[in-house]
Amino acid sequence: MPIVTTTEMFKKAYAGGYAVGAFNVNNMEIVQGITEAAGELKAPVILQVSKGARAYANHKYLVHLVQAAAENYPDIPIALHLDHGDTFELCKDCIDGGFTSVMIDASSKPYEENIALTRKVVEYAHDHGVVVEAELGTLAGVEDEVSVEADKAMYTRPEEVVDFATRTGCDSLAIAIGTSHGAYKFKPGTKPQLRFDVLEECSKQLPNFPIVLHGASSVPQEFVAEINKYGGNMPGAIGIPEDQLRQAARSAVCKINIDSDIRLAMTASIRKYFAEHPDHFDPRQYLKPARQAVKDMVTHKIVDVLGCDGKA
Repeated sequence: MPIVTTTEMFKKAYAGGYAVGAFNVNNMEIVQGITEAAGELKAPVILQVSKGARAYANHKYLVHLVQAAAENYPDIPIALHLDHGDTFELCKDCIDGGFTSVMIDASSKPYEENIALTRKVVEYAHDHGVVVEAELGTLAGVEDEVSVEADKAMYTRPEEVVDFATRTGCDSLAIAIGTSHGAYKFKPGTKPQLRFDVLEECSKQLPNFPIVLHGASSVPQEFVAEINKYGGNMPGAIGIPEDQLRQAARSAVCKINIDSDIRLAMTASIRKYFAEHPDHFDPRQYLKPARQAVKDMVTHKIVDVLGCDGKA
């Protein structure tokens, strides 16, 4: 099966009360770990590429890695998505270069500018058979090319979503309900709580419309502990409770972005491997267990958080 758009994925997810996992990819081992898990579980999956990942690994390398994954797992739908595109030119380049879905993130701009830029991307994308995710509301935190101070974060206003979706023509909408980018989402001792009232009101205003959650890594504490045990320094890394993400997946949320957890799983595995095998130097030796760590983490997310196993 060739890589596909998210249209059918989201229709099934909305009707079935589950969400599709969107995982950021930077290299071969991450792509392999994610798709091995999804393939075995018969789960749809979205592989995301950020602006930073394109700069790091090269657009063509990443596209061909995802195409190879689709060939290896022809029984599951795989979408290739641009995460947090910030310009029309970047979105256009990805559309022209084989992506099946793009995000235009103009959420930091004034409302009318957000609409105008999003509409411009939508028109070009739809002319080329590509779907578009937009964002309304602003998440705090730091992740790759995205950096927003906490006092600049803003919940999505439900009263704006119909106007925004109608005027832009976007295919899915990322909203801000209390998630945050990066591994340091909340201060130690605080209890993260998503604004399900905002989510519910947005879904009422936009029935049957796919909602997206960004910044939804749960930052598993076993990975943080492992990293710190083997020489890391990550005090106070706290994420979104998985039970809240599962609740969101049962509602209108059709796509949940999970990025930091993959990096934490790989880093914990590699640090442990080097501590136990200080004489090893072959990347295949330490990247193999790191790839398995990604697979194990994604397997858990698909089954216990997203609920999309067996939904391909």
